[in-house]
Amino acid sequence: MDKLAFNTLHSLDTEYSADSIEWCTHSLYQSYFACGTYQLEEHAGEESAMRNRRKGRIYLFRFCSVTKELTEVFRLETAAILDMKWLVNETNEQPLLATVDSYGQLEIYEFADDTLKTVSSLNINSDCDDLLALSLDWRRAAENSSQFQILVSDSKGGVSVIDYEPKIGLKLTNVFAAHGFEAWTCAFDRWDLNRLYSGGDDCILQAYDLRSNSRIFTNKSHNAGVTCLLSHPMHEHLLVTGSYDEYLRTFDTRSMKQPLGELNLGGGIWRLKIDPLKRDLILAACMYHNFSIVQLNAGQLEAPKLVGEYYEHKSICYGADWCREVVDGGNNNLYTATCSFYDHKLCVAQIVEEHH
Repeated sequence: MDKLAFNTLHSLDTEYSADSIEWCTHSLYQSYFACGTYQLEEHAGEESAMRNRRKGRIYLFRFCSVTKELTEVFRLETAAILDMKWLVNETNEQPLLATVDSYGQLEIYEFADDTLKTVSSLNINSDCDDLLALSLDWRRAAENSSQFQILVSDSKGGVSVIDYEPKIGLKLTNVFAAHGFEAWTCAFDRWDLNRLYSGGDDCILQAYDLRSNSRIFTNKSHNAGVTCLLSHPMHEHLLVTGSYDEYLRTFDTRSMKQPLGELNLGGGIWRLKIDPLKRDLILAACMYHNFSIVQLNAGQLEAPKLVGEYYEHKSICYGADWCREVVDGGNNNLYTATCSFYDHKLCVAQIVEEHH
């Protein structure tokens, strides 16, 4: 593949520090994305607990890939948002947005008429005031089911398994004491319904079996905290990880002794996203460096390759996602939305191939 370049179409100020971006995957709402923010109130009084000093905001934007216009359609004041994911089932008329925050809460919002409305919430740990819910993942409980399973990792090293059914709400079903420090990330295996993964600040990658609640393996290949996980939906047994040690790694989940491949992207990797056009590209948020695009090469999984870099952001690069909009079935343009922390900047860019 030729090198890929980012052509910035929009750059705007989110006011609060921005840390997550998620493009909606529902077929009727692919032009929308959400941005989550996290703001520390520096001047809170001494009596104010830390949890009260963390506030946030969720933005909803609409991007038209025909006119290239970007419109803010909604904003909502919240606790500080750490992660968010759209829960999408095409049998549901409306997409749902799940968020985790600095209060240790999982919130489910329904997206309708360009607004978000809370439909269910769950406190992950009601016994602990200073617990932060750090990341989440989800999957449908079964094909065409309206029920979802959700994973939430937290700042005390736990990973919670939660069921969500629209008419019933959220129900905590299990908690794994996975890590000795922050559990930065968690993920379901996209191919094995009984397996989940977690990564922590203790440099450990874990896998658990949901049937027996037992640990399947503990992997110690990372030289710093494990910050993001991606069970690849196109390639069975392929697990991609990111770490504070700046390496993207690919693993065969049947043989976890050592990685298939490693690529130093610089800056510590916070987020990994697969491109919607199934070209085997991964968008990586490399915190203290840039946003990068990596080519996986399905036939040669051991050799991930850097094919694009984006230096528009001057602060911690946290949030990234691809635009999933395909116009008239034949327009295969790729777009990205990215955001960074202290400069509270959000950018939308078109990806173009550089021919040499």
